[in-house]
Amino acid sequence: MKRLLAAFGCLFFSVPVFSQLLTWSPAFPKDNDNITMTVDATKGNHGLMGFSGNVYVHIGVITNLSTSGTNWLHVPFAWASTTAAAQTIPDGINKWKYTINNIRSFFNVPAGETIKNIAILFRDGGGNIVQRNSDGSDMYIPVYDNNLAVRFSEPPFEPRYVPIPEPIIKQPGDNINITGLASQVSDMKLYLNGSAINSLSGVTSISSSPTIATAGNTEIVLEAKAGIVTKRDTLNFFVAPAVTVAPLPPGVKDGINYAANNTEVTLVLYAPGKTRVSVIGEFSGNNWSEQSQYLMKNTPDGNYWWLTITGLTPGTEYAYQYLVDGNLKIADPYAEKILDEGNDTFIPAGTYPALKAYPVGQTSGIVSVLQTNPPSYNWAVNSFSRPDKRNLFIYELLVRDFIALHDWKTLKDTLNYLKSLGVNAIEVMPFTEFRGNLSWGYEPYQFFASDKYYGPKNSLKEFIDSCHKNGIAVIMDMVLNHTYGPSPLAQLYWDATNNRPAANNPWYNAVAPTAFGFGEDFNHESAATKYFFSRVLQHWLTEYKVDGYRLDFSKGLTQKPSANDAAFSAYDASRIAIINRYADSIKAIYPDAYIILEHFCDDQEEKELADDGFLLWSNVWTQYQEASMGYLPNSNFERGIHTVRNWQHPHLVTFMESHDEERITFKNIKYGNSSGGYNIKDTATALRRMELNAAFLLTIPGPKMIYEFGELGYDFSRCYESTNGENGDCDTKLDPKPIRWDYLQKTGRKQLYDLYSNLNRLRYHALYRDVFIANNITLTRNLSGAIKSITIRSATDSSQLLVVGNFDIASQNASVTFPTAGTWFDYLNGNTIVATGSAQPLTLQPGEFHVYLNRNMNNVTTPVIDINNPGNSLQLLVYPNPLQKSSVAEVFVPERGNVQADLWNMQGQKIRNVFGGTLTRGKHTMRLSGETNNLPAGVYLLKVQTKNKTRFAKILLP
Repeated sequence: MKRLLAAFGCLFFSVPVFSQLLTWSPAFPKDNDNITMTVDATKGNHGLMGFSGNVYVHIGVITNLSTSGTNWLHVPFAWASTTAAAQTIPDGINKWKYTINNIRSFFNVPAGETIKNIAILFRDGGGNIVQRNSDGSDMYIPVYDNNLAVRFSEPPFEPRYVPIPEPIIKQPGDNINITGLASQVSDMKLYLNGSAINSLSGVTSISSSPTIATAGNTEIVLEAKAGIVTKRDTLNFFVAPAVTVAPLPPGVKDGINYAANNTEVTLVLYAPGKTRVSVIGEFSGNNWSEQSQYLMKNTPDGNYWWLTITGLTPGTEYAYQYLVDGNLKIADPYAEKILDEGNDTFIPAGTYPALKAYPVGQTSGIVSVLQTNPPSYNWAVNSFSRPDKRNLFIYELLVRDFIALHDWKTLKDTLNYLKSLGVNAIEVMPFTEFRGNLSWGYEPYQFFASDKYYGPKNSLKEFIDSCHKNGIAVIMDMVLNHTYGPSPLAQLYWDATNNRPAANNPWYNAVAPTAFGFGEDFNHESAATKYFFSRVLQHWLTEYKVDGYRLDFSKGLTQKPSANDAAFSAYDASRIAIINRYADSIKAIYPDAYIILEHFCDDQEEKELADDGFLLWSNVWTQYQEASMGYLPNSNFERGIHTVRNWQHPHLVTFMESHDEERITFKNIKYGNSSGGYNIKDTATALRRMELNAAFLLTIPGPKMIYEFGELGYDFSRCYESTNGENGDCDTKLDPKPIRWDYLQKTGRKQLYDLYSNLNRLRYHALYRDVFIANNITLTRNLSGAIKSITIRSATDSSQLLVVGNFDIASQNASVTFPTAGTWFDYLNGNTIVATGSAQPLTLQPGEFHVYLNRNMNNVTTPVIDINNPGNSLQLLVYPNPLQKSSVAEVFVPERGNVQADLWNMQGQKIRNVFGGTLTRGKHTMRLSGETNNLPAGVYLLKVQTKNKTRFAKILLP
């Protein structure tokens, strides 16, 4: 519809009272006028309909200084303010009015700044219930100057920035009521399709009720003439002809069906019960208005609407929407690209080059895009051998918070870093189009389209291809439970009165049957939902070659009613069946695809799913947090071990951090325990506690996961800059977080990274790989106290592993029993220990830990530690070994005195002095990177000597 919205003068009269969402008096307000605005909550989105409390306005203006037509300025009240000045006056049932005295003065707009519109919303005191236009947009009232102006007041209009009429549903032979207003006494005329239907002189309003004679595009023109000035307003709408009934063409399916000739496309929309559907957009002769030739055909059963569009130019992008029943504009649910007026402007050109512009002023809402013969991507890896799911090391990341440029091409550049860490699977948080740009992605609404904030689709394909080149799988975080925002599936059948999906929506529940949920809740027993998500899951596997999915909130994939979390989490055979149906769709494409569930349900249900081959998240992060902070009562993380749950297969994804949990290093520094000189709040100690945790995470059999930068001891809260603390609903948890790649240059943090890397090297090593993936291992553990230990033996006893650590804040005397007698190798520092095969004492300082192997992976023999009384002896640990830039020598000095540390070659020659001076009793760290510069590769000895003791450590310089 065309509207002339220039600022014109006004007369002080009211708009005739029709059933409109927002009315105002005077009809043509000027910037110095008083104005009264009245809202009718039975119209628009029905946000306040039936509301009985106090109603307030949120209000501002659009001026010549606004950056866009929706950029509010001079807003006098904060959102959710309940100041008396913002309170409205009831004006009957479901109606409220608000009066402003002198528009310019009220908003305090400086002289010389031109007011174009008043922007207004009506809301409850908390800002949780808001009256808006039917599409959720803000409401606007034009502000005029002293020139002649005209506008329609009937048929009713929604007060959008570009006003549009409320739905006009007419057929040939129907009458339509029309009223036009002028701001000055004028000679006024009304025209219907070019023919005059009424003419009056010396008036300020004119009305008519003509009969519509024919179907098709209809135009009504309002004209006013005062002296030599003539102004017009034009109203265009469509009178639908009879709908053509025809079966679907052979071979087509829901969504976009491209023809082999690259010049035509058949669009199919599943929309039972709708009276008419048209395609509007950039096609020839369409121009975003309903046209007879773009009216879709309806199948005989009334369920599907379809249209074949010809004459397309190969390679050209065409923007389009479905116009349903003459008033609802939606994007294609199957579109692989959408345009979003409110968010696309914030996507940098460097992230998405040559992004197609939104058709501003031509339509509203989300717009879909189709393209015949699009630019192809040539895959370098067509057949990827996926890592064994039992030994995955998964790196969970949010593209936005991992790299500053938040794009796929830059993420590709981090693969060497991740590969060196030992990552063999990247789990990317949701990247289907989601609400806004800066979300975590768990608010999806367009399931076939990748979010443009991360870059074009071929850049995503290149990232996945590069991962596969490096032996890294890509796991897509997928939300099947719900939508937020402008989902076309929700919009098609929407209950505006209750602001939720309508009861007849084929895909959604009107109200979630479960104890709790999120957004608009899908009904996974519905045939429409099953079909839709089967298509979604197969799309990303075939088009993008993702290697599997992490299914968010899989607990919610049920129709079983529940009133509390216990009932919600109880065994549910129907939920298992639903999940297996989706798995069947996935396995039809890739039988070995990963399917990871965020489930947290009944043990028996999780065991059945694990037996079926699913991987399940392990809910033990609280225990890892408590253990790291030095609080022992709730520090037993044994349920991160699959055998503890009596599972037959290591299908448990154990982790100590994810996007949902607080960062442990942050908690160590803020809340860590302390005793004497040992303080976990100290950053260096907090990082060593993360090493301790990692040793007890990565040595547990089965797949493991860490969250981005956990390997560097990320210490910013998930509630960074929150105004309401660190509770689970902190107001900033979804906000961008600091990106700290500089941590890699910090010694203690790089040391933590190297520890992860070395532990992963153990997991993948041929000597020990079976220990971490086999189903027939023997595992014993003692994880309830201060001294925690894990012992793992392979079926043949050829490979054995013992991990022991002190999680207390004070020194502890441990009793350790190695599975077999003989020499055991301290994997992380190259030392050895002689085991008796029986209980033997071991003193561990707070935070001290060891990973002992019965087979020497490093092929480096080092002196034996005095196991009987290590607390009173000189101790020397070197790690990582072979040497890296971050390698250090850790020396425990039993008493204060002079300490000498020297580097010797294997010919008995002293090469360099590493340290000389007085040290107090306790643990000390010496950096080795500078002491080995310019030395040839080979084996060296580090000799540490006190008055009465000498220790050697054999080190390998690669």
